[in-house]
Amino acid sequence: MRRENRTYYFSVEGETEQWYLEWLQKTINADTAAKYTVKLDSKIQKDPLARAKRLTIVGKTEITHIFDYESAEPIHTQQFKTALERMKQAQDSGKNIKYRLGYSNFTFELWIILHKATCNGRLTHRRQYLEPLNRAYAEHFENLDQYKHENNFKRLLSSLTLDDVRNAIARAKTIMQTNQQNGYILQQYKGYKYYNENPSLAIWEAIEKILQECGLL
Repeated sequence: MRRENRTYYFSVEGETEQWYLEWLQKTINADTAAKYTVKLDSKIQKDPLARAKRLTIVGKTEITHIFDYESAEPIHTQQFKTALERMKQAQDSGKNIKYRLGYSNFTFELWIILHKATCNGRLTHRRQYLEPLNRAYAEHFENLDQYKHENNFKRLLSSLTLDDVRNAIARAKTIMQTNQQNGYILQQYKGYKYYNENPSLAIWEAIEKILQECGLL
């Protein structure tokens, strides 16, 4: 029996995020247990409002913005808040859009590591993800740019399964629960909630929803 199609919309900061979503789409659709055939419609667009304006939609639509909270430095804090402001503006644009938060603090590398290993330790700079990445995937990348090279990144993706995605969701939840137990303040801005502290992330929420709706969680 042919499966019903479901489309999920994303705006992403860069190529690695888009490649990941392409891999996830392919992997879900190859699973005979999936209730739906999915299309993960992602565009590289740092401005959520621009993404919303270019989207032709009928009815209420959710978009998840996948982006980084790169550091606590004022410039990065302001960039993060600007993205939240643009998400709120997209919601208020009259197009019946709900923008979901898919941040990673510090970077998307945190989410990739969680597929293979825990990464609960607090870092002081995003460059420090290199060591846990190499350890988790048994690699020897000399820097993060090398890891982000298309051939290298897609090779890592090819080693993953949906079980790894499920493990990443569980590990991400543990991080967020630990932050709460540690008494960290859940920040609120423009209706979005997040932690200033590293590590923290919300990208898992959108991925969990897709797997749940497809009957894969």
